[in-house]
Amino acid sequence: MRWHTHYNTGGSGHLYQGRFKSFPIQSDQHLLTVMRYVERNPLRANLIEQAEDWQWNTAWVRRQPEQPAWLCHPRNPSLPRNWRSLVNKLQTEAELQADDDRARLPRH
Repeated sequence: MRWHTHYNTGGSGHLYQGRFKSFPIQSDQHLLTVMRYVERNPLRANLIEQAEDWQWNTAWVRRQPEQPAWLCHPRNPSLPRNWRSLVNKLQTEAELQADDDRARLPRH
């Protein structure tokens, strides 16, 4: 935006469509749902076969010999024992529908 302002030009795209919005996650279960969604994204896009294969993903970092403990073993909430299998498990039709519904929401 600074570049466009400096050169008196306009812009388009998400940056110019409105104010940035963020919403606090209010429950541990919702946080785990969001984390699973984020870690599953490259898997859902068929870029990899397992979430931990994507090196820009926290699932990949957790598999490394030297990893930051706070990232790999969060305490609040702690990850379920079967976290890796949950992330790699196919999404249910309801989860897929919810993702599609969120993608169609108007962005202001």
